Amino acid sequence: MLTTRALRNFDYLLLVLVIILIVLGIMMIASATRDVASLEGRVQSQTFFGIVGIGVVLAVAAFDYRYLTSTYLWIYGVLVVFLALGSLLGTEGEAGAQSWINLGVAGFQPSELAKMLLIIVLAQQLAQNAGRIDHLQTVLISLGFVAIPVFFIFIQPDLGITILVLVTWFVMVWAAGMRWQHILLFALVGLIVMPILWSQMEDYQRSRISVFINPENDPDAFFNIDQALVAIGNGGVLGRGYMQGSQSQLRYLRVRHTDFIFAVIAEELGFVGGVAVLGLIFLVVLRVLRAARLSHDMAGGLICYGVATVIFFQTLVSIGMNLRLLPVTGLTLPFISSGGSSLVTLLFGIGLVESVLLRRDPRDV
Repeated sequence: MLTTRALRNFDYLLLVLVIILIVLGIMMIASATRDVASLEGRVQSQTFFGIVGIGVVLAVAAFDYRYLTSTYLWIYGVLVVFLALGSLLGTEGEAGAQSWINLGVAGFQPSELAKMLLIIVLAQQLAQNAGRIDHLQTVLISLGFVAIPVFFIFIQPDLGITILVLVTWFVMVWAAGMRWQHILLFALVGLIVMPILWSQMEDYQRSRISVFINPENDPDAFFNIDQALVAIGNGGVLGRGYMQGSQSQLRYLRVRHTDFIFAVIAEELGFVGGVAVLGLIFLVVLRVLRAARLSHDMAGGLICYGVATVIFFQTLVSIGMNLRLLPVTGLTLPFISSGGSSLVTLLFGIGLVESVLLRRDPRDV
């Protein structure tokens, strides 16, 4: 059982920050889906998954993360099976990826769950081989653990989560002590395989990249990016007011409740609101990194580094594509964009961080 001393280690500020972001997300989803019959259930769904997700945080925090890391091979096996089922037998989602598994009552995306479960797998695998992390073979073995899940995610196809998983692997291996010579080697290999990956992408994925480089290649595809920029520009310093954004309320901005929700925030709450959201997410990342620093074991610290990477990278890409600094990839804005699988998965990650904190003293069990 958890002792009173251990409960004092719980990061209440981290939980409060996350709840504030979830509530803000529900409010902005309500604005983005206002008077749209096909999206009328989004607010209720996000609220439901938000409540479930907070329960997940508390449940995972109460569970010793070391039990999870000790069974990492079983977790890995189950994860690969789910990803294979999602890729081969899954149903098609809104974005066209065949990545949903229908459980009857509800569906979920195995690729979303993979983000966090792979963090557990990698944390334990790297911790067990910490003394040999300077050997290339050790790094390649860790990459091998990632390669099979990445393959199934890529063929769904889901390029955004594919890149996210690879970035998370890189940061965790780097945090574990990978040599800089190996970093340069993998960078070189990445440049070599990029033409191969390009040839295996779906047409719409290549189109997103080509439109980012040259909007004239597909004016219709660029339309939404342009509308996002207009919405952000309309917001000014203080915004046009909640539910008063012209681009979102008049429906010029597509997928505004998911991919382009930051444009809705910027138009209605202005520069101040956009910076406030970024500040809240930045504080969440800082609290997670604090947990990594306080962890008493390497596996716990690496779990926190992995969770921080997922939150930071998704935020970077989501806002970057709203500002036309990055191609559209479909990654959600953490805790804010509409999406039950994404929200619950991120909250599962927060639960892992809290579990690490509760047991930062080996006597706190």
